[in-house]
Amino acid sequence: MPQRAYLAIDLGAESGRVIAGLWNGKTLRLEEVHRFPNGPVPLAGSLRWDVLRLWAEIQNGLTLAARKYGKSIVSVGADTWGVDFVLLNKQDEMLGQPFHYRDARTRGGLERAFRKVPRAEIFAQSGLQFMELNSLYQLLAWQQHSPAILDAADCLLFMPDFFHWCLCGSRVAEFTIASTSQFLHPLKRDWSLAMLRKFGLPTHFLQKIVPPGTELGFLRQSLAERTGLSGVKVVAPPAHDTASAVAGVPAANTGRPNWAFLSSGTWSILGVEVQNAALGPRALELDVTNEGGPGGNYLLMRNIMGLWLVQQCKRSFDARGKNYTYAQLDSMAAKAPPLRSIVNPDDARFLNPPDMPAAIQDYCRDTKQPVPKTHGELIRCAYESLALKYKQVLGCIEELGGEPVEIIHIVGGGSQSAMLNQFTADACQRPVVAGPVEATALGNLLIQVRASGEISSSSEIREAARKSSQVTHYEPAKSSLNNRPLPAV
Repeated sequence: MPQRAYLAIDLGAESGRVIAGLWNGKTLRLEEVHRFPNGPVPLAGSLRWDVLRLWAEIQNGLTLAARKYGKSIVSVGADTWGVDFVLLNKQDEMLGQPFHYRDARTRGGLERAFRKVPRAEIFAQSGLQFMELNSLYQLLAWQQHSPAILDAADCLLFMPDFFHWCLCGSRVAEFTIASTSQFLHPLKRDWSLAMLRKFGLPTHFLQKIVPPGTELGFLRQSLAERTGLSGVKVVAPPAHDTASAVAGVPAANTGRPNWAFLSSGTWSILGVEVQNAALGPRALELDVTNEGGPGGNYLLMRNIMGLWLVQQCKRSFDARGKNYTYAQLDSMAAKAPPLRSIVNPDDARFLNPPDMPAAIQDYCRDTKQPVPKTHGELIRCAYESLALKYKQVLGCIEELGGEPVEIIHIVGGGSQSAMLNQFTADACQRPVVAGPVEATALGNLLIQVRASGEISSSSEIREAARKSSQVTHYEPAKSSLNNRPLPAV
């Protein structure tokens, strides 16, 4: 059959890409069309997203794709990180600069929220892990600091939904990204309007929820003319990047959920696919999250601080003139003594510290552990701490999911870290299958292929993901990692 092209707009916390997926009827071959940097922009004591620059870069990528693939392009869809959003008024003008989830204005938001609505009720109405960066606490921060902007808002669009609006004018909320908000009801699969009203928050600006694979329309005519794309549809993929990454996991079709996914990047997200959200008292106690999955199911999982610890250590080293590559950092970590110092990656002090190495060292002092001093010791501490956190979370997920996990699939940028992959296999005592790096783009694109009618089932998506991926296997070795607990604080 003639080769057809699909385009993924994949925006992460550090970079964005426009990636083409070339479909030959059985496999997708991914080609990066355009890559550009991303990250928070400091503005008057706050952290914001520069969405206009991101949109300009996306248009550059679409133009390059049109020149290279022409009329073979079928559709385009965007995925991004969760929780953050853009507000529009009735005239489709942006209200304010969108905040970055690490902005400090939500600090203390959980306690303020619980004074109005009990923690257990919020969990029952959302099924979500409690993090101050969630959309609910961001809205409460807008309510506290800029109520006039909320009053003027006519439309709330999560980040990928905003870029779909830029592409075709759609005003919708894709299911997987909406589920990151902490105000989507996990049983009704619709907005938790009664809970929002208890907070005194407006609800009129919430949009219709649509499932992954929904065709949203064709590119705006002006955009089609500017980029050289014509007749191209906009399809909502699993718009939360985690859900797209799960769609791209090259798991075997065994007929039962015997595998867990670990989306490894700035954040680590570990979980399993389940049909229904886990909402009982034990789920609340374990602080798990139930977010929308690529097939309209749920992902029972935990968000973990992830490689942010390593990235921010590297940033600190760079600022001091030590411009190491990640490969050099891994080499230094391999030479550092094992299991000397362990931190809890989810400790609040690691969310956005001015100096990550100092934050790690302070934690170790506070917990009466040896303080890592060399760069290798700091990186090894981060890797071993992450592996042990994965083990802890995996136990919680298995308990709630009711099925033993036999294999861990690690996807995303972190799947390239052989050291962390082996530590994970050792700590969890499970085989690890690492790759693909571009699972998020792969999953985004495969859902678009399915929307076009060229794939008809979830099992065919998994088969295509396997045939389109290169993976590396890690077998668990006997290690004291398996017995070492995280320190109590």
